[in-house]
Amino acid sequence: MPELRDLLLTPEQAAELDAPGTKDAAVLVPLYRDPWKTILTERRPDLRRHAGEISFPGGRQDHPAEDLRSTALREAEEEIGLDPAGVELVGALPPVGTFVTGYRVFPFVGIVEPGQTWRPQASEVAQVLEFTLEDLLAGHEMQRLLRKGVPIKTPTYTVEGHLVWGATARILQSLLERLAPLL
Repeated sequence: MPELRDLLLTPEQAAELDAPGTKDAAVLVPLYRDPWKTILTERRPDLRRHAGEISFPGGRQDHPAEDLRSTALREAEEEIGLDPAGVELVGALPPVGTFVTGYRVFPFVGIVEPGQTWRPQASEVAQVLEFTLEDLLAGHEMQRLLRKGVPIKTPTYTVEGHLVWGATARILQSLLERLAPLL
């Protein structure tokens, strides 16, 4: 059976890839085993941007020289209370663009210990969600959604009534395709 690291890009390989967008951002794709699970956030419904959406912890760089891996770890600590020292970065996924906000998002995959107590950032995060990769696979479908008056065809994942779509769903699709030999 292949190792997780062998199924992912290196951060250097990911950095060489391009995606639509003019502003760089990074997300952490936290995973743990037995069974494989990932951690996502549901944003507060009263936010100006991305209200109620489900996403990986992440955000934009604090300054242009900030390493995007550091951005992902910093944002995960701010948003869900994940100690960066408790994350083993094992690889990256291809960057994805956000069509409405113009971000080029670089996903970094990290292994974390199960059973953590999350501390959601009250000003941004409504709740922290943990989904098995198996449940995400079972909830996959392509849908045509209307966003800001524009129809978009996107992969979606529905688990326990939570709809994951857009850039987060495209990141999940890449993750699930690459991890298929382990699932």
